[in-house]
Amino acid sequence: MKRMLTGNASAAWGARISEVEYIGGYPITPQSEVVELLSKWVAEGAMNAVYTNYESEHSMFAGVGAASLSGVRAFTSTSSQGLMFAIEMLYAIAGWRAPVVFVNVARGLGMPMILQVEHGDIMGIRDTGFLQLHAETCQEVLDFVPMAYRIGEDRRVMLPVAVNMDGFLISFGREPVDVPDKELVRDFLPKYNRPYPVVDFSNPVAYAPTIVDGYAYMYFKEQLQKAQERAREVFYEAAADFERIIGRRYEPIERYMLDDADYAIVSTGSYSTIIRGAVRRLRERGERVGMVRIRMFRPFPRDEFVDALSGLKGVAVFDQNISLGKGGVIYTELAEALYHAKERPRVLMSFIGGLGGAEISFDAVRYMLERLKDAVASGEEPRNPNWLFSEEDRRRLARALKLTLGEEVISE
Repeated sequence: MKRMLTGNASAAWGARISEVEYIGGYPITPQSEVVELLSKWVAEGAMNAVYTNYESEHSMFAGVGAASLSGVRAFTSTSSQGLMFAIEMLYAIAGWRAPVVFVNVARGLGMPMILQVEHGDIMGIRDTGFLQLHAETCQEVLDFVPMAYRIGEDRRVMLPVAVNMDGFLISFGREPVDVPDKELVRDFLPKYNRPYPVVDFSNPVAYAPTIVDGYAYMYFKEQLQKAQERAREVFYEAAADFERIIGRRYEPIERYMLDDADYAIVSTGSYSTIIRGAVRRLRERGERVGMVRIRMFRPFPRDEFVDALSGLKGVAVFDQNISLGKGGVIYTELAEALYHAKERPRVLMSFIGGLGGAEISFDAVRYMLERLKDAVASGEEPRNPNWLFSEEDRRRLARALKLTLGEEVISE
């Protein structure tokens, strides 16, 4: 059934067709619509689920994690500061091997405070043990929720999953979305059957208790790592079944116009739509450039990237995040992935843009390609990130900041 849905509504429908049984909610811009819709459906009887509104995101994640341990399918959503407030519980949920699914509506982290999109929040939880799927469109948001449950609940994995979408651009943007029939989804996604003892007052069980043996702790972490690695294979199995039953096919990465490319731009999220359009225009001008978009960020699709990018002259990595003191997160992860490639690209360059919802244009994408080609021609591989705003903008902003922070701490 085709519906005009926002990204937030797509996330809610994804939970609905997945037949979640427990929902934890705490409103925060720009994800509030997700839990508002779910609470409405539960109140109207459209969903056979329990909805609880919590006093904080920390408590909310504790609640959905505990619900999953009791043997029910649990769901929540959050954004930005709320995700950071809950981060302690994320490590706990992964350690419990509780396959909770949550949708993150990516938003910048303060200070300074901003409501628009960037990926600092979702990248900030990359080491918690959660699997990560990154959506570009409302359709992918909806589809990735049942896929996340299928992967996370597989007994070879048993890990929680984050589905990420961009705030405002996707969360409030409307697109035609195909909502699969619930019977089809049931064929794809069986009922949650926890393979471990469930938490039950009549049969007490402890999960991840305090331990004093460092070797036991290391063994515990090794098991989490192995589960992440097994999730690669499970992703492909789930994607094949999703295509067979629902009719849409997903790979860990999307390859666009790569077959005869000399250069590629790597990205994730909704800005990939802009980059894809720019790549098409550059192709029309004779530039041999393609694009690779990340759908699965954890586990990181190392082998897929090596296969896609080996032999290219240069690769530009567009990061909508910044690991301060280091650079773009995707860039650093990709550099490690390509290190052992037999035919690694000659040049790998980092570009930071789109932070706080800053726009990027065709000219910005063309600039990335030009900088990349210059680096290949010169044989120099810049290590520091390139920031996607003009020198005029930099001077203008620096002058404005000097009025509040002083000459001695602001450089142009």
